[in-house]
Amino acid sequence: MTLPEASVQLYSLRDAFAADPQGSLDKLAAIGYRNVEAFDFVGRPAEIRAALDASGLASPTGHAPLLTDELWTPDGSIPTPAPDVVFEAAATIGMTTVIDPFVAPERWLTEEGVADIAERLNALVETAAGFGLSVGYHNHAQEFIASWDDVSAYERFVSLTDPRVQLELDLFWALTGGQDVPALVARLGDRLTAVHVKDGVVPAVNPWAPEAAALGGSSELDQRRPGEGDVALAEALRAGTAIRYAVVEYDNAPGDVFEDVAASLAFLKDGGFVA
Repeated sequence: MTLPEASVQLYSLRDAFAADPQGSLDKLAAIGYRNVEAFDFVGRPAEIRAALDASGLASPTGHAPLLTDELWTPDGSIPTPAPDVVFEAAATIGMTTVIDPFVAPERWLTEEGVADIAERLNALVETAAGFGLSVGYHNHAQEFIASWDDVSAYERFVSLTDPRVQLELDLFWALTGGQDVPALVARLGDRLTAVHVKDGVVPAVNPWAPEAAALGGSSELDQRRPGEGDVALAEALRAGTAIRYAVVEYDNAPGDVFEDVAASLAFLKDGGFVA
């Protein structure tokens, strides 16, 4: 198997990027990154593309809502544009895959809800292809609350999606959802083309479970550098068969975010997990 390429989700450095996009990208390039995963890019694709080009970076994947009216984040919601608008912006930036990053917990609690999510994403496969793109989905932990016949809502969703739909598994959130993460990676097989490399202390209660208190913000998450938390990152990465991008992300960076993403890249390179 060809080793994945390292990338970093720009949400990790959202404050720094908002204040100084070009400077932030230049720092990532100096650290050794060659790829990033953009978010909230639809309103300024030409600006982001120019900054990426100036830094020598690419954004092969990006997060944008395709299945909801608003994109939830721990720090607030972002209004969502029409899929065609998203795809045009993504093509301008040079992406290959647009990944929906969040679908509300209540939609994952029934079989009908899961089928609807899969059908909506399947319906966008050909539309995206017209822009030279594919579509994908990124999980949190709400996808693992419900199950039927011992199959989680997430894996039911996978079984209902077009094989061309890409899967990006957030390893920290999958563990938060109670999953044996390396085993899940192995079961997803070649459908899994990207992972979020993220470590931390897993919350005692799934934040999106019915009995959980509302997640007040990313600052509530105890996230750590790779190897310092609960996630079996090395085993999960080794279990992948078709992972193309190992995407570093911190919802809540434990220290200086640029030092943290540098430590994550070192983990990936020193472990032989990325090219």
